[in-house]
Amino acid sequence: MNELVGAINGVIWSPALIFLCLGVGLYFSLRSRFLQLRHIKHMITLMFQGRPTDAGVSSFQALTMTLAGRVGTGNIAGVATAITFGGPGALFWMWMVAFLGASSAFVESTLGQVYKEKINGEYRGGPAFYIEKGLGVKWYAWLFAVVTIFSCGLLMPGVQANSIGASLEIAFGLDPNVTAALLAVLLSFIIFGGVKRIASFSSMVVPFMALGYIIVACVIIAINITELPGVILLIWKSAFGFEAGFGAILGQAIMWGVKRGVYSNEAAQGTGPHASSAAAVSHPVKQGLVQAFSVYIDTLFVCSATGFMLLITGLYNVQGVDGAALYTGIAGVAAGPGYVQTAMESMMPGFGNYFVAIALFFFAFTTIIAYYYIAETNIAYINRKIHRPWLTFLLKLCLMASTVYGTVRTADLAWGLGDIGVGMMAWLNIIAIVLLHKKAFVSLKDYETQNAQGLDPQFDPVRLGIKNADYWLGERKDEPAANPGQTTSVVREQSAGKLSN
Repeated sequence: MNELVGAINGVIWSPALIFLCLGVGLYFSLRSRFLQLRHIKHMITLMFQGRPTDAGVSSFQALTMTLAGRVGTGNIAGVATAITFGGPGALFWMWMVAFLGASSAFVESTLGQVYKEKINGEYRGGPAFYIEKGLGVKWYAWLFAVVTIFSCGLLMPGVQANSIGASLEIAFGLDPNVTAALLAVLLSFIIFGGVKRIASFSSMVVPFMALGYIIVACVIIAINITELPGVILLIWKSAFGFEAGFGAILGQAIMWGVKRGVYSNEAAQGTGPHASSAAAVSHPVKQGLVQAFSVYIDTLFVCSATGFMLLITGLYNVQGVDGAALYTGIAGVAAGPGYVQTAMESMMPGFGNYFVAIALFFFAFTTIIAYYYIAETNIAYINRKIHRPWLTFLLKLCLMASTVYGTVRTADLAWGLGDIGVGMMAWLNIIAIVLLHKKAFVSLKDYETQNAQGLDPQFDPVRLGIKNADYWLGERKDEPAANPGQTTSVVREQSAGKLSN
């Protein structure tokens, strides 16, 4: 099984996908004049604006739903495996994917907002919607929907569950079978509660755990601050093959950095637009900018905290393509959460091991919930035409089964299946956003123009020449001041904050 999964991954994660992820991110960055830098202050401001409506959630809730998907085992176990197989330089390429990917995240999330729909009283959107409405290619949209349901419902939850099982066994000696049963019960409570319960749960748990994890990691880094310059130099030299010990795996550093970077921050993967489309905003660009910042939170903050902690303590391993050990800092521990638990425990005895296990539980569990929401959104897309309500119930059963299976299976198999799911979605979504990116940048220019005039930007697709954005033409009755023509002068003058152009 492992050999088959590895062979499939070899095809999906060929150099073509690696260069596509980096190249598209670079093109979008240049095309937008590096909006991820120009608008960074504005991104933070927008996070805390907007309120939930009967049909949608607030910008902050949508952000936390997205972060629930982004901040998961990839931030802990994923960083550890990237360093193991790609060396310290893999962390640099994770940073590059995050920086360039922020522009890709902006494009896909903006498109998700532009082409979103209201289905059964809830906002729904994502790649399947903008592929059908923006490109007019229904079979492509259906292909993405089916692949996403399969990936998020069956292939990807196992990675998160496996890391939960491994970390709880290391910290508390909890049998993976017991963990699997516990996860199934907790999942059933959340996913049978609907989108609002998912949003409420994520908005409470994700910020708290992410901030706590970053603070603890920063304490460890601060204790060893004298080692930090050497670690940064090691990352830099290893990223470009200048470090003698790791020069032979330069290609692996790039591949694993990009692979785990995409897995972690999900930029251009096509998952982010699903949650971002649920936000109630007056202009698609608002949520696009917020989602761009979520990539920074995931990789530049959480992943960096993990990477620095591992490299500062020296508690990591690196192996070559042939499996030969290039560096051994922690013998007898498989690549994954055990690295991070051991590293933190060495610096904070009696605390670090348990803290990582608890943090990873919440990170990975909320990611599984996010996967369910993404898959359910694509079922909602399909059910617009064929109406098969039992598909949602079947998804819930499959997700719980995948979670249970992943908890008790080997890490290699779980990660391999997860990589297949991520890779398939990335291929389909990147092609779509490359073909549709002009609509996102037209929307960005419109937003910047209105904001510069001191207005709270309102979206009018007709004026911008964007077709099939049906929601924005007459379905916004539940939102206050949704119709620009009805917006009061007081409201319109409450600018979201001047952009730094």
